[in-house]
Amino acid sequence: MIIDCHGHYTTAPKQLEEWRKRQIAALEDSKHAPSKGTLGISDDEIRASLEGAQLKQQRERGTDLTIFSPRAMGMSHHIGDETTSRHWSEHCNDLIHRACSLYPENFAGVCQLPQSPGVSPANCIAELERCVKELGFIGCNLNPDTSGGYWKDPPLTDKWWYPLYEKMVELEVPAMVHVSASCNPSFHATGAHYINGDTTAFMQFVTGDLFRDFPTLKFIIPHGGGAVPYHWGRYRGLAQDMKRPPLAELVMNNVFFDTCVYHQPGIDLLLKVIPADNILFASEMVGAVKGVDPETGFNYDDTKRYVDAAKGLSREDREKIFQGNARKVYPRFPAQRGSIPSRGPASPRSNREK
Repeated sequence: MIIDCHGHYTTAPKQLEEWRKRQIAALEDSKHAPSKGTLGISDDEIRASLEGAQLKQQRERGTDLTIFSPRAMGMSHHIGDETTSRHWSEHCNDLIHRACSLYPENFAGVCQLPQSPGVSPANCIAELERCVKELGFIGCNLNPDTSGGYWKDPPLTDKWWYPLYEKMVELEVPAMVHVSASCNPSFHATGAHYINGDTTAFMQFVTGDLFRDFPTLKFIIPHGGGAVPYHWGRYRGLAQDMKRPPLAELVMNNVFFDTCVYHQPGIDLLLKVIPADNILFASEMVGAVKGVDPETGFNYDDTKRYVDAAKGLSREDREKIFQGNARKVYPRFPAQRGSIPSRGPASPRSNREK
């Protein structure tokens, strides 16, 4: 089995975005009482939104299941207040649940948290519990910067976050550290802000003692860990200069990286620098980079090809990356989905030939 740990519902039916636009417009009316309302999306519309996109690509690329969450860019926690975020998150999470219910063999749910600038993360506990206990979700996405590029919240190692972490540990769910839209004109969202967020989160973990207080807490840093693998020597050296423990001891029992890196040399570096035990396969397909690489003829985000082509990767390590580590990091992954050998390389046919 090949488990893709990083997928977003970027192709949701148009009614979701239309509801969001109405919600944002209503914020301009001081007399408007916030109302959750309904989306009016049918099961057939959900099927149509997935069959020609995520499901089609699963079949074509040879992956089996995607750990699926609401669109990251759409979280936009900087908009409105905690009620705005709660209503929006509930709608987005309910839609993920419906997709997972329609295609239980293809998707497992991860929730958006109703974060809001300056509001305690404890405010997210009720929605996390609902999603895990009632909807069967196996994890959450955690935004370390609800301001959208201005970094006004405390670092992830601050005790401000601890009530949420306590609940995550209780529920046995990890968090993918994932920023959302950028409001800062200096930071392009997917090209800068996302990578900044990944890299910043890792450095926060290095400088703090979070995992001494929560030894079983687990985080996935997406997009290959941002700049971290490329500058691994820098982080090892900084930890050493700060009299911190070695990285293997300090963070690597709790922090994991995905394979959303969109070229072969980048994946090769990730696999060479980061232990296989800390890498989860992912593609974020139908995500930030949708095009075809003219140098290869394949989609940039067809990351299974890069892992298949990586030299020196043992069969055991390949299985860890494709499914074993995901099962370890997401212990709520349904036990009935048995561990089966991962499929081999996909057909060499390129997009030019399709």
